[in-house]
Amino acid sequence: MYKMAKKVFFPLLVVTMIAPYGVMAQARAETPEEKGFAIAAEIDRRDEGFQDTVAILEMTLSNRQGAKSHRKLKIKTFEMTGVGVGDKSLVIFDSPRDVKGTAFLTHSKVLDPDDQWIYLPALGRIKRISSSNKSGPFMGSEFSYEDMSSREVGKYSYKWLRNEPCGELMCYVIEAYPQYEKSGYTKLTSWIDMTEYRTWKTEFYNRRGDLFKILKFSDYKLYLDKYWRPRDLFMENKITGKKTRLVWSRFDFQTNLSENDFSKSRLKTAR
Repeated sequence: MYKMAKKVFFPLLVVTMIAPYGVMAQARAETPEEKGFAIAAEIDRRDEGFQDTVAILEMTLSNRQGAKSHRKLKIKTFEMTGVGVGDKSLVIFDSPRDVKGTAFLTHSKVLDPDDQWIYLPALGRIKRISSSNKSGPFMGSEFSYEDMSSREVGKYSYKWLRNEPCGELMCYVIEAYPQYEKSGYTKLTSWIDMTEYRTWKTEFYNRRGDLFKILKFSDYKLYLDKYWRPRDLFMENKITGKKTRLVWSRFDFQTNLSENDFSKSRLKTAR
């Protein structure tokens, strides 16, 4: 999914001897494009090696009038390290009853279209998400199918805009331009702190170039002394006024998941 931390939404590289790479790369960067790429690469580097995660969370949907509905779900992620492929993720809805058992599988790619399938218990069948429908809303939320894929570095080109305060921290502000021609976005603008390279805010611009959605990250927690994850994601649609909040109650790492756990054939029995 939107590698919350990786490449998510929201994983990256690690080895003490090469840790300074990102800093050195930025020092060598001569253009805004080079510097933007170096920052994105450093975010990715810091998250590599997590192997797999299982997260338990609640999704809250709100309309313009303030009416809310709640869903409980889990997200499983499996780190992939091959060239041209991204991580695999599985979203499973546990409640309420009308969505219970719904399972959504993503095999992220870099420049090729992601492979995505959804199992709908009410229909008893697995449906493939068309590459032309990635900008559609995921389960009625303000996150799109595209947002649910991992944000691999190679999916975008980049540009550093400026450095500026973001709360009590200093942040890089960079733009990312999707390389996938059927993306629902023309660009994403993100605020990334200069100390831990955590993303605090991302603005999404639609195909017309208008500000479409704003995603805010908060309540970061450090896992395994290495991996930062936000426990609260808040997406607001600036055109419709609708909002979606994701709040994590648990985040487990290295749970011995295998790649086989993320196969299409297991969607109907995913738990």
